[in-house]
Amino acid sequence: MKYRTLGQTGIQVSPYALGTLMFATAMGNEPEESGRIINKALDAGVNLVDCADRYGDAEDVLGKAIKGRRDEVVLATKVGMPMGEDPNRQGGSRRWITTAVEDSLRRLGTDYIDIYQLHRPDPNTDLEETLSALTDLVQAGKIRAIGSSTTPSSMMVEAQWVAERRGLQRFRTEQPPYSILNRGVEREVLPVAQQYGMGTLVWGPFGQGLLTGRVRKGGTNDLKRAQFSRHLTDERRLDVVEQLIPIAKEAGLPMTHLAMAFTIAHPGVTSALLGPRTMAHLDDLLAGADVVLSDEVLDKIDQIVPPGTDVSALDQEYQPPAIQTPHLRRRPAAERSAA
Repeated sequence: MKYRTLGQTGIQVSPYALGTLMFATAMGNEPEESGRIINKALDAGVNLVDCADRYGDAEDVLGKAIKGRRDEVVLATKVGMPMGEDPNRQGGSRRWITTAVEDSLRRLGTDYIDIYQLHRPDPNTDLEETLSALTDLVQAGKIRAIGSSTTPSSMMVEAQWVAERRGLQRFRTEQPPYSILNRGVEREVLPVAQQYGMGTLVWGPFGQGLLTGRVRKGGTNDLKRAQFSRHLTDERRLDVVEQLIPIAKEAGLPMTHLAMAFTIAHPGVTSALLGPRTMAHLDDLLAGADVVLSDEVLDKIDQIVPPGTDVSALDQEYQPPAIQTPHLRRRPAAERSAA
């Protein structure tokens, strides 16, 4: 496994990173089997492992799996998504972050986290409040670097500006969605990350399962997340998959290898998160680690999904208040006319 520098942190990480959502027992895996998958990935040279407090018991499973190997792992986790009904157990407030990091450290069985990421932007908390709390945790030695996830480019720039102006730790990484089906981040997010020397850990390189070859138009869809994710049954996305399959066949590649090689070929991408649920899934993905896509193949993909475009939006993408809340995008009825 080759290694890349994670932004300007100096940390060396593998282009293949291990996502751990599928290791939560609620996803159907036994902790012992998840542990074997995690350790096999480490044996293969994958050293970046990403989790989140939101992922059920995945932090507990991960912590037990890496016991005795902690120093080999660049350990990343996230904070910010709701952790129950209490409105204060979410977001980027100092109150919640200082509690949540202790919970994650305990579950992971470690005394420090390499990359601690804000899972989604929190429009209800001042960025200075969030960065100040995270800075204190860095100074206390509980986290090594801080990052953001699924953040609009404008907010990435704002966070860098606030950190510089206030003398705070700045976000060193961003974790955006990126795949052949969702290339919107090529337009601004990845260039902004490169401009500020941020490493990127992209999620969803397989289109949440649509780019694995398991789902075909008119066929059955056995993806677990298809029950609650609309984009996994989107006809436009399935049409694009049908156009990509011949390209993969012509290149002599499984769809998984095409999808992963495409993702890590972008100069703004440091690592892409794999989400294997079984050992067979991991073995298949590791077998494609040395795949290099030619310019010809990349050009053909560009013709199907133009650079900087999304086939359709992902359900998990961040939606700002101005989009979610009608009164923020509609004047009162009495003020809507021009006369």
